[in-house]
Amino acid sequence: MEINNSEIIVGLDIGTTKVSIIIGRRNQYNKIEILGNGKSVSSGVSRGIVSNIDKTVESIKQALDEVEKKNNLSIKEVFVGIAGQHIKSLQHRGEIVRDNINVEIGQQDIDKLKENMFKLITIPGEEVIHVIPQEYTVDGEDGIQDPKGMAGVKLEANFHVITAQVGAVRNIMRCVEKAGLVPRELILEPFASAIATLDEDELREGVALVDIGGGTTDVAIFLDNIIRHTAVIPFGGNIVTKDIKTGLSILDKQAELLKIKFGAAMYTDDQENIMVSIPGLRGREPKEIAVKNLSEIIGARMKEIIDLVYHEIKVSGYENKLMMGIVITGGGSQLKNLQQLVSFITAKETRIGYPNEHLSSDSKDMVKSPMYSTGVGLVLKGFENKIKSNLNQINNDETEEDSTKEKSKSLIALFTDFFEDNID
Repeated sequence: MEINNSEIIVGLDIGTTKVSIIIGRRNQYNKIEILGNGKSVSSGVSRGIVSNIDKTVESIKQALDEVEKKNNLSIKEVFVGIAGQHIKSLQHRGEIVRDNINVEIGQQDIDKLKENMFKLITIPGEEVIHVIPQEYTVDGEDGIQDPKGMAGVKLEANFHVITAQVGAVRNIMRCVEKAGLVPRELILEPFASAIATLDEDELREGVALVDIGGGTTDVAIFLDNIIRHTAVIPFGGNIVTKDIKTGLSILDKQAELLKIKFGAAMYTDDQENIMVSIPGLRGREPKEIAVKNLSEIIGARMKEIIDLVYHEIKVSGYENKLMMGIVITGGGSQLKNLQQLVSFITAKETRIGYPNEHLSSDSKDMVKSPMYSTGVGLVLKGFENKIKSNLNQINNDETEEDSTKEKSKSLIALFTDFFEDNID
């Protein structure tokens, strides 16, 4: 069955540890229904950047085959998430001067102002991938959230601009295309995770979203329904696994299993004297691991990551405006006692963000883990962008129709004057 993209949205999350594909559609109650998901081990991505094209393509194909066979569907277009340490953000102010004050400010003026931001001169090898308006100013009057319908000559706005390395973006697109898919749009992964895990009160009153992935930790700060600050910290769950491997002198697979089953971000008294036995390989003796030692290794690295997150929150200038505290999500957020450690270091209320905020009740069990926050968010963001695109098309059609009517009126007036003059 060929997928009809007018009804179904597909999100593709290419992470450091996993590749996830999620299919969703909107039901009659305006909730997103997850139709299926596919997952594979990501072996060609390092800290959000493609390091091996062929391996990444193979990982995408494996996830694609799984989800297509499960649901008897054929996927063509996907909304692709992008993240990694090459992502940077900056604040910039733009302005345009309008020709006619008698014509109210419309979507075309806002689009023109936004398009100018994509022409910013950036560091060689980088390009602008996202432009987010913060607030508008019309003829010196600032603090305007939506200037449409207002009268004014000078339209200005503060923008949050996201840039990425051109090569990294091209490599992601190339991998998607080689896997037989058409990338519909690139979406910054913290945006996707935010729409999947945060509610309206958090977005309005101030919250910091911390998405702990395998290779990186993404930070996004929201206030008054606007994203105010973004940052990428080049550490994630993988570095914790490597620390366990090195500190306990065990294999990488064993370290990952230990982290998942017995790992904790904070040492607690109930871990005292608990030992875990790891089977020896090729006739070697089993190794006894103290859970206390495991927690100390994990806790040291997680404290470093959280300290870096807290530094970004302070640098943003919004530390004292986060009334709703911190929301942690992503695969790394499943670590035991991490919520308590974040709250202890930052002195802010902390909760785990699950991607079920806008899902139908039938879909919540399918993607209930925080590791699916980005994938679910890509589907939600896809629907959001599709609605905006349809509205813009309607507005453009109405503008063209009004323009045609005005031209028709002018022609009628011209012919009327012509005939009146000749009759006289």
